[in-house]
Amino acid sequence: MYKHVLIPTDGSDLSSRAEAAGLTLARALDARVTALTVTPPFQFIGTEPMILVATEPEYEKAQAARAEKTLERVKMSAAAIGVPVETLRTVSNHPFEAIIATAKERGCDLIFMASHGRGGVTGLILGSETSKVLTHSKIPVLVYR
Repeated sequence: MYKHVLIPTDGSDLSSRAEAAGLTLARALDARVTALTVTPPFQFIGTEPMILVATEPEYEKAQAARAEKTLERVKMSAAAIGVPVETLRTVSNHPFEAIIATAKERGCDLIFMASHGRGGVTGLILGSETSKVLTHSKIPVLVYR
């Protein structure tokens, strides 16, 4: 059935549970996994240099460290159950576009993602990125609640 599953993750609690469920599904299907995390690019909004809290290199270093921690958790979980996994971090203002593009580029035939992530109260029903992936993807999407 499905042979290559894309599991996007933002490191949130629900995303972490979706990672585990997606890896379990991949194992049952004898599929391989690509785990993806999308981080926002550095943005400076303002006119006063004194309000800058972090420089671009500091921001990038922090985002890379957060992404690495998240992806390392997926690698360890995959190794523990014998699922081949490749990890990838990308930078984008539009995570749903990066998710769909990665699925296409990597030849994934299923996107397995959490119903919402870091979206807070507005993401409780169905996360905006998940909703956008569902709306725009031609690749099947399985939403984990």
